[in-house]
Amino acid sequence: MKTNRIVSIASAFAVGTVLLATALRAQPKDPLEDIIFGERNMGGPRLGVTYVYGSGKLSDILKRNNMGQTLSQFGWHFEYQVVPDGGGPSFVIQFVPLVAGVEYGTLVPSGTLAMGVRLPEGIEVGLGPNAMVVKDEFDRVSLKSALMMTVGYSFRYGGVNIPLNFVYTTNPEGNRFSLIFGYAIRKSSK
Repeated sequence: MKTNRIVSIASAFAVGTVLLATALRAQPKDPLEDIIFGERNMGGPRLGVTYVYGSGKLSDILKRNNMGQTLSQFGWHFEYQVVPDGGGPSFVIQFVPLVAGVEYGTLVPSGTLAMGVRLPEGIEVGLGPNAMVVKDEFDRVSLKSALMMTVGYSFRYGGVNIPLNFVYTTNPEGNRFSLIFGYAIRKSSK
């Protein structure tokens, strides 16, 4: 009788252990554990046009330098993005150095660091700091900072992306609205 009781307890323990192990194995894994991220380089040339509006100090600086309120933009787009292999949004960091005003016989350099998200459908949004080098009223070179906000769409054709971005840049000295486009050839690395 004592042996039967020991066998019953041992059997119950074994069945309980198997059930518990099965239940634990059936638990979902950490969702982040299974996600594999890929990296993509989507850099390429950029060009566009910027319109400076309002009656701020920036408009005065342009007038003093015999420049209009509409400026051409030329530059290069450096981008680093992390893309989940299973799909979903890409997390993007971009640096875009541009020169403006070549049609006025001068160069107005600027640089933007944007952080944002690009959805699989190609819609993208970003935000970040912008810095522009200008000459002030005393003919001294100065650096003007601003906040940049952008929304855009990347058209895809084969292995080429054609981004089109609407950019709003603002600071107390003036506001700018830009339309920037270019192309990027996908170069993936894992």
